[in-house]
This record gives sequence, structure tokens and C-alpha cells, in this order.
Amino acid sequence: MADAAIEFKNVTKRFGSVVANDHVSMTVNKGEILSLLGENGSGKTSLMNMLSGIYFPDEGEIFINGEPVTIRDPKDAYALKIGMVHQHFKLVDVFTAAENLIVGIDPGKKLDRKEIAGEIKDICDKYGFVIDPGKKVYDMSVSEKQTLEIVKMLYRGADILILDEPTAVLTPQESEHLFSVIKNMKKDGKTVIIITHKLHEVLSVSDRVAILRKGKYIETVLTGEADEEKLTELMVGRHVELNIERPEVKNKELRLSVKNLNCVNSEDQQVLFDINFDLYGGEILGIAGISGNGQKELLEAIAGLQKTQSGASVVYYDPESDKKDDDGKSAGMEMIGLSPRMIREKGIHLSFVPEDRLGMGLVGSMGMTENMMIRDYSTASKSLLFTDKKKPRELAEEIKESLGVVTPDISTPVSRLSGGNVQKVLVGREIAVAPTVLMTAYAVRGLDINTSYTIYDLLNEQKKKGVAIIYVGEDLDVILALCDRILVLCDGHVNGILNGAEARKEEVGLLMTELKEKRREEIAE
Repeated sequence: MADAAIEFKNVTKRFGSVVANDHVSMTVNKGEILSLLGENGSGKTSLMNMLSGIYFPDEGEIFINGEPVTIRDPKDAYALKIGMVHQHFKLVDVFTAAENLIVGIDPGKKLDRKEIAGEIKDICDKYGFVIDPGKKVYDMSVSEKQTLEIVKMLYRGADILILDEPTAVLTPQESEHLFSVIKNMKKDGKTVIIITHKLHEVLSVSDRVAILRKGKYIETVLTGEADEEKLTELMVGRHVELNIERPEVKNKELRLSVKNLNCVNSEDQQVLFDINFDLYGGEILGIAGISGNGQKELLEAIAGLQKTQSGASVVYYDPESDKKDDDGKSAGMEMIGLSPRMIREKGIHLSFVPEDRLGMGLVGSMGMTENMMIRDYSTASKSLLFTDKKKPRELAEEIKESLGVVTPDISTPVSRLSGGNVQKVLVGREIAVAPTVLMTAYAVRGLDINTSYTIYDLLNEQKKKGVAIIYVGEDLDVILALCDRILVLCDGHVNGILNGAEARKEEVGLLMTELKEKRREEIAE
């Protein structure tokens, strides 16, 4: 096709018995913004990885500007002016922005900082980027790192850019700025492909939308002729109700009281400052904030995984306890100083879906059944050899069926599953143990829209049962629709607690990025 920047013809990719892409034939036009949609395991990333030289097709052909090409590695892709910005950035933390731009291009070339800074300025001025050439990556915000990744691709001459979940950790304001930059790139004739699960973003920024389902190409539709319901139906193959329920909070009782919570990280830097809030049964408390503003440490401190500073208090109130204090109120149990095992042994029904799925949540070398067992293994048996696997196996099968976990078998090591399917296993397991307090860190990260709404429904079912839920999320639209209250973290401080039904997206976004004047004065003092 004369106007096609990219054309796939019967492209197939297999991983063992799994067919990731099944004879995909589709085109991407020159100078367009194309969104690529599909459920987890539909083949979106594998298709783009073949275009960017990470994978090589088993069958089929790829054409660039009408010419058949062979892309065996990322260098071949760069030579064809193709660049991919991955969800997990490929930057050297100790290098400056300028050094990251040239690394790997010409090892023998001398670094002319003035010349590179001038080239960076030209790219930034042309498209609307803001970047400091001399700034170290470890000092950059998430949005600055992403900007650097895109500038790196443009610096290397990319005419075709692939962005994988580009707004996953951006504020609404940062996302809007990114969209304006993408539109400027389109005006300059660049071709942009966006992999995303956020349908409202698809509809606001793209020209066309290509849908994959179970490895097969389904259809490409004009964005102007689509809506969220139509796109979801094409992805899933059936109608999906896209309404997030927010049941009324009834008979709320105090479950957690967090007071004066201060934490330092492994580098002895303070990351949480005097955190105070209460959590009630039958409510969902959303935690909003730019990634790295203390969300991880907050949940880990409550779960007994993060050391806290002197004076911190996290008190748990057991709904079944008959113990009363001197005032006749339910007596609480202090959790600070308790390890996760001690928390379980004291009868505190706390479930935690951590951000680190395989490092902290699951054991990658084990299958679903064994991962169901290890949560309570220490109290069940000293050896897996003598442990009853019947109930864990039944639970694994139930989670596989209800959440649609794509796996050859429940005994397959979970490290071999896609990120979205690993997340399904972890969330399903933590909900299945009937917690009183449920904490989730990015519970739907990497999940397709169909499974995401299943998770939202599961959380609301827990809420109706009186479970107290903390939901750390990236998508503000979801937080605003799902959560009863929203606690906003900024630089490790509580920058406001808002009513979820009344809060505005722009208001939350500002609280995520700017500390209140009163808080600034307190810090200064």
C-alpha cells in the first residue's frame, strides 16, 4: 500500500505450544496515531517486539514503506528508523540525559556536551518537550524519564515510534502534555503506535484503533466512529458492561488507625512524613500519587515489611473481638513491630497484593497450586511433601476459571505466565482468604479492560462484606469512580483526603504534584 508506513503479512509468532500471533495481517499508515488494543495475551506486545527487533517472526513478512525488511535485532530496527519506548525504561541511572542519548550509538565518538545539548534543545523546541541535558536519570521524575526515552528515539532518527502503556504512571496533566507532544510528532510526519488499556485515551488521541484477540487480528476502526463499548466488544468478543459500581458505605466500623507514620528507605532517605488516617470496614480508600511518592512504603509498613521510625502506630480493630478498652470501645491491637508471620499468628486477617508480583507476592518457580499453599505454609506444615494439596488445587482451578488465567496448566511455573496473568493469580489468592483488611498496590496494572472490571467487581463484593480496602492505583478515572475517599500522597506527605464522589480529576492531579502552602511552611520550619 502506497500510504502504509508498516504492513504485516501473515506474521506468526509461537512460544512453544502457545501461538502469540496467528497470521496477523494489518497496516499502519504514514503520519497517523494508531492505538493497539487487546486483552492480556492477545499478542499486542509480541507483535510490536517483532517490529522493534526483540523477537523474530516464525512466519510471514514485514514491510516498511512498501519494502520487505528483515528485523533481527534492535539495531536493524534503528536502521529502519523504528524506535520503541518500553513500559520499563531502558536508561542508565548514573548517566545524564545527554549521556543516555548517545550510549551505544558510536562507542568511539567523543562526547561533545555542547553539541548534544544543542541537538536536544532543537528536538524539545520542535515537539514541546522539556528536558535538562545535564540531569542524572536517578534525579528524574517518571515523566522526565519517559520524555528522555522518547527524545532518545527521535535523536536516533526514528520516524516510527511505539509507546507501550505511555501514561501508566503519569498524572492527568502530564498525560495531556504527552498527548500534545504526540500530536506534534504526527504533524511532523511521524507514525506513532500506542499500546494502552485506557479506552478514553485511545478515543482522545488516536486516528485509528487496531484490535487483536487471542493472537488474531480482528479489525481496525476509525476512532471517530468508535466508543468504549464498541472497542471492548471487539476486544473480548462479547458485550461487557463498563460501569464501576460504588455501593453506599454502610455500618462502617474502624478497622485501622494509622498515626505518626514515618519511614526511611534502604538508602536512609525519609520517604513517609507523619502519615495519619483511619480506615473503615465497608469502604474503599484510594491512594493517589505519582509513582515513588511513598505508596509502596506505606502499604509495606502496615503489612510489617517496612521498618518505621519511633512514635509510629498502626492499630488494628478486630470486628470479632469482645475486648473493650476503659472507655467501652473495641480494644485495638498495635501492629508496629510485628512481622507478617506474627500478624497472621495474632489472628489479624490482612491480605496484601504488593507492587512486586514475583519478587514479593508469588514464587516464580512454583505453579498456581504451590503459590496458593505458601501463604499459610508456615502454620500448615514443615514440608510440602506432607501438605494436603487438595484445597489449594481446588482454589487454583477456581481462580484460573473465574479470572480467566491463561496458563497451559496450574502446575506451570507462574514466572512463565504473562504479567497480567501473574497479577490475576496474586489478586485471586489474596481475596480468597476472606480478609478483614485488603490492601492492593496497582491491582489492575497490566490487565486488560475486561479483567480489570472483574477485579473492580471483586473489590466491591469485598466492600459489601464489610472488608476495609486500600486501593493504590494509577488511573485517576478509576480511583474517582471506585473509591469512597481518596488520600493523596505528595513527596511522602498526606496532601489531602477527599470525598471520592465529589472530588475532581484536576484537583487530585494538582494535589499529586504540589504540596499545599501550609505543608510547605511546616517543612520549612
